Amino acid sequence: MSAATTRSRIPDRLCAEAVGLARAAAEEAAAPGVVGDHVSVVAEGDRVVTHFFECEELGYRGWRWAVTVTRASRAKNVTLDETVLLPGPGSLLAPEWVPWSERLRPGDMGPGDLLPTEAEDLRLEPGYTGEDTPPPNSAVPELVPDTVPALTPQNLADLVEAEDAEPTDLSADTPAVPARGSIASVAEELGMRRARVLSRYGLHMAADRWDEAFGAKTPMAQAAPAPCVSCGFLLPLAGSLRQAFGVCANEFSPADGRVVSLAYGCGGHSEAAVMPAPPRPAPHVLDSMATDAFPLRPSPDSGSVPVTPDGEPEDLGHS
Repeated sequence: MSAATTRSRIPDRLCAEAVGLARAAAEEAAAPGVVGDHVSVVAEGDRVVTHFFECEELGYRGWRWAVTVTRASRAKNVTLDETVLLPGPGSLLAPEWVPWSERLRPGDMGPGDLLPTEAEDLRLEPGYTGEDTPPPNSAVPELVPDTVPALTPQNLADLVEAEDAEPTDLSADTPAVPARGSIASVAEELGMRRARVLSRYGLHMAADRWDEAFGAKTPMAQAAPAPCVSCGFLLPLAGSLRQAFGVCANEFSPADGRVVSLAYGCGGHSEAAVMPAPPRPAPHVLDSMATDAFPLRPSPDSGSVPVTPDGEPEDLGHS
């Protein structure tokens, strides 16, 4: 360990004795009566010392006022460097900041809220591919430079930002229909004019989320008389999700208007009233739970003859 490092860990004597200067600086930054007792002195470097005082503010429990003082080389006058309020070992701190995209939960959006999606969102993929510029030697003429571009998420974001900055006339920048000959116009004719559609990853995420909420493993489905696949209130979905999900249309069901798994079920099944009662199991042939009576003497109606202790037939004619 070098000599300079050793000296830096030992507080300077004059700076360490300047407790009154440090307290006055802390009270000037805070308020009289808010600065508590002197806690410790820490050497920050050569002739640089920080004094710590307790903070008596009710909202800053465990915090400390840190006042750093210093002096020049070969000078006896101690000067103030800075005064800050720092958290202590057991201080009350605010929770760690989390971006809004990670704090957002289902159901948090309200009327008028806008939820932008990232350009590289894994849940989405391009709705159609290809450039708007026709390939070489194409029968479709190239678009003229002054043609108004088609609407895209980026263009819409630029328009919203410009609208917030100053009033603009959007009629000149937003076309009613895309330019003829562009990929957007062809996609619109085919009913596929969506910049992005759900990707396989987004599809699987949605399916897992729906199955967790209204799937076969829920308590309601475990006690249901039959699954939703045989219910008349089920509206099947389109596409690949039709094989596993549908929408419940029973107003008395807890899943009314929700996407449910075909294996889900509830007591509002359309055929619950006409379903046969579950068969009751037959009683056991050998009842091992009850006791069997064994009489010591046979009854008179049984027709058997009682015997004496010696094994001889008992004479029923004599008393």
